[in-house]
Amino acid sequence: MRKQLKIGIVGMGAIGNVHADAYRATGAAEIAAICDVDTTKIAATGDRLGIQRRLTDYRDLLAEPIDAVLVCVGNTLHREVAVAALKAGKHVFLEKPMAMNAAQAQEIAAAAKKARKVLQMGMVHRQNPTAMIIREYVKDGLFGEIYHLRAVMLRRRGIPGLGGWFTTKAQSGGGPMIDLGVHWFDLAMWMSGLWNPVRVSAKTYAKFGSKMREYRYVGMWAGPPKFDGVFDVEDYSTGIVHFATGATLSFEISWAGNTDEESYVEVLGAQGGARYTTDGKPVRILTEHQNRPVDITPQYNVNANGFHGEAKSFVAACLGEAPPAATAAEGVIVMRLLDAIYASSAAGKEVEFK
Repeated sequence: MRKQLKIGIVGMGAIGNVHADAYRATGAAEIAAICDVDTTKIAATGDRLGIQRRLTDYRDLLAEPIDAVLVCVGNTLHREVAVAALKAGKHVFLEKPMAMNAAQAQEIAAAAKKARKVLQMGMVHRQNPTAMIIREYVKDGLFGEIYHLRAVMLRRRGIPGLGGWFTTKAQSGGGPMIDLGVHWFDLAMWMSGLWNPVRVSAKTYAKFGSKMREYRYVGMWAGPPKFDGVFDVEDYSTGIVHFATGATLSFEISWAGNTDEESYVEVLGAQGGARYTTDGKPVRILTEHQNRPVDITPQYNVNANGFHGEAKSFVAACLGEAPPAATAAEGVIVMRLLDAIYASSAAGKEVEFK
């Protein structure tokens, strides 16, 4: 009989509850303990899911007889909690972004290597069947040489928690680049197999959130706004990344802008291409057949739950049945890319990838 992995969750906000529900729904593991400094949050989740061990200090949770920890706290605590969990001999699932910057990410990766424990990043889009199919086409060589990627995630009015931790760089590490771009950069490199960026030219802007009382919106995730708070991050970013192969990646990532909303990652190859979206429609493979342009529409279950897939893949990795679905090394590359984008914008010029 397969071992039942015992899981502890640190951080019972929205994403912590999403993961709790996913593990319960899949039966992939037992949620043995939950932790949050807010007792109302752990009471609500504990009562709803019947979890008895409810703690307010993550160090107490690490002392519990658990096998793995899901780190679902704010960005500023990712390094602290993840490193402590690894040192305590626990496998770690770490929500995005990996850390506040690449230096912190490398510290986490080093701790995982030293502890010889699984560290899986929370890159849920990799579990989407459409992303998996595009990656398969690329790996099988059906797209030919991959020469360009496009990563676009544009919101018209989507600044989260204006004036709160999302828009305070000391607490978040950045704006939409570290909040949303982290997913799209990871997905673009994962689907294409291009993990070797060498140069970055980018520009970030803050045209909406910086004028907090003038910002007009319909709804606000993590709101309401705190007008006595801080907005010192970007709300739009654009640029281009060069890879060692000669391929490029162009991107536009925003929380707010006077533009139509769009969200996709596109892979362009010499023999075929495709666009990843989350619109629930099957992917179209744009290619050629008998000297004519044709579209191929694979048939598959487009409604698979990505968080359920993450739960299953993490448990399999912890039990030694499969490698982590998103590795620490890949997480470090994504964070180094984000650092380079911010550095390029600050310097006003192209920078080398470090």
